[in-house]
Amino acid sequence: MKFTLLTHQKEHLRADNSGALLAQINDFETDKLLWQRTQPDEALVAAIESGEAVLLAQHGDGEQLTDINNIDHLIILDGTWQEARKIYNKSGYLKQAKWFSFEQSTPSRYNLRRNQVAGGLCTAECAIEVLKLKGLDGSADKLAGLFEDFLGSAKPNTQYNPPK
Repeated sequence: MKFTLLTHQKEHLRADNSGALLAQINDFETDKLLWQRTQPDEALVAAIESGEAVLLAQHGDGEQLTDINNIDHLIILDGTWQEARKIYNKSGYLKQAKWFSFEQSTPSRYNLRRNQVAGGLCTAECAIEVLKLKGLDGSADKLAGLFEDFLGSAKPNTQYNPPK
């Protein structure tokens, strides 16, 4: 399983970024790409065009998939809900992507930011749900444990300097 986090530039600086947790699990691959409106990542665009990479979203313009059993590469827009909408709306190549949405099994526990979308999940919660859907329960449990610790220790709305 591979996750590509297409990350808004402001998200890299936030201590309350749950997407950073994915890179701490070695059971799957995580690429974190900085979103650049005018210079999209060529490998990601090629993966979308070939149908290899699928966008995890509540809605999309491309073909909607109802099953991800044969999909091993998911793109998650990593940022606030407002930033994620901006990334999607200003990236024509994402509108061509096949996309997948799921019914969440539990409400979001992420409480580190204001103005969250009702019924929305943070990046780590999305990945946990996908791992469960793919039958990767051990990986989902590891990530859920990290997320639980993260919620207990993170401070909302603070700046973060990621390790080098």
